[in-house]
Amino acid sequence: MHRKAYVPGVAALLAALLAGCTGSSDSGGTTDDSNPGEAGTASAAAQPGKYRTLPEPCGAVSQGTLDSLLPGIQELTDEEQREKAYEGEATITYDTDRKNGCRWNVESTDATDRLLVDFERVVSYDTSVSDDAQAQELFATRQEAADLPEAASSSAVSDVESETGSPTAAPSDSTSASSAPSASASGTSSPSATASAAPTDVQPRLLDDLGDEAFLDDALSSSGSTAQQRTVTVAFRTSNVIVTIAYEEQPTTVGVVPDSTEMQDKARKLAAQLADALAE
Repeated sequence: MHRKAYVPGVAALLAALLAGCTGSSDSGGTTDDSNPGEAGTASAAAQPGKYRTLPEPCGAVSQGTLDSLLPGIQELTDEEQREKAYEGEATITYDTDRKNGCRWNVESTDATDRLLVDFERVVSYDTSVSDDAQAQELFATRQEAADLPEAASSSAVSDVESETGSPTAAPSDSTSASSAPSASASGTSSPSATASAAPTDVQPRLLDDLGDEAFLDDALSSSGSTAQQRTVTVAFRTSNVIVTIAYEEQPTTVGVVPDSTEMQDKARKLAAQLADALAE
């Protein structure tokens, strides 16, 4: 009698256990069914950028290129000083895989030339935004901050040339020079006053032959009574890396204006070399 009472109880217990196992199996089935969805979400996540590291900036520019951009190096007679000038100075950074750069500063008898090369690898911490998209957004912000002028029409340039043209005007001075004090103070023809007559191909502008996107800026400034300083900036983006080149020249003689076309050509050649090196 006791045994008969006991067996049904065991059967009930086994039934409960089996029901629990079945529920666990159903739950497991639900989990398995959710895996494909999770995998789909993961596969839809934004991909990382092409670049995981950055070049060593002070070694990214060849000696021949430095000779061209910084002619004062060739005037250095002390071999140790020349080697130090070639080496440049690394910019301060806390993560060289994310951002680094190098500066060169060389004086010559005619001018002081400065060069900055900056690399930045953009990483998105939003899984729905790719590194490339994040870099593109950052580059757009910097391009907007550069405040590039709208392309001048050929007729507008012709009008300016007819009003301010002079046999002694330097055609290579960019439109940025038109803001120089001497251009508005004297009201007469001078290299800086006629700079507004520059052709459109040396104006600050977008570049369509460099990286995924690029722009060039050209600014002429003066510091009190000292010679005017020109700064040519070339910035470009390749995938998730943004490269910025800032090339400055300040003549030793007051009244001498750095040549815009020459400086832009040198900066663009360096930019093309860096873009090719990144593509390798």
